Amino acid sequence: MNMDWTLLSSEYLFRDNWLTARKDKCLTPQGNIVEPYYVLEYNDWVNAVALTDDNQVIMIRQYRQGVGRTLLEIPGGTMDKTDPSPEFAMERELLEETGYAFKELIPMGKVAANTASSNNYTHMFLATGGRKIKEQDLDDNEEIEVVLMSIPEVQQLLMDNKIIHSLHVTGLCYALLHLGKMEMK
Repeated sequence: MNMDWTLLSSEYLFRDNWLTARKDKCLTPQGNIVEPYYVLEYNDWVNAVALTDDNQVIMIRQYRQGVGRTLLEIPGGTMDKTDPSPEFAMERELLEETGYAFKELIPMGKVAANTASSNNYTHMFLATGGRKIKEQDLDDNEEIEVVLMSIPEVQQLLMDNKIIHSLHVTGLCYALLHLGKMEMK
């Protein structure tokens, strides 16, 4: 059974570098008009569970205005329009935020933060063999502390619900599964 809606019209309400909002008018297969339906447009995002040469997890601590708290997260960010691929964007973000370069970047798939109202994906990676090669190169609005942790410490943070960013929790779970450090029951 086809459940896809037909887009009848779109009107942009707001456009900025970090957020675009539009109002859609749609037709369902049953003939219902859905109006207005609001969609937030973002560039795709990337994040990585990054491991040093000695298997320490590179976490970052930074303030997040949306929830008004300083959080422990994995490195990541927004794909720039000039990034030729998610891998390129991830390597760039890792180097900018942490100063580390990696021997291997393993794709772990992509997820969507909110399929009901957002149009973008987060591309997840496992980065291994990290070595610090330079200092951080942060954006003007970024203040990021690099924190090295053992895999068991990160596992405990997940179990204690201390890492709350859903896209980062997802990336950590995929990486731990890949590394054989988490079991599906």
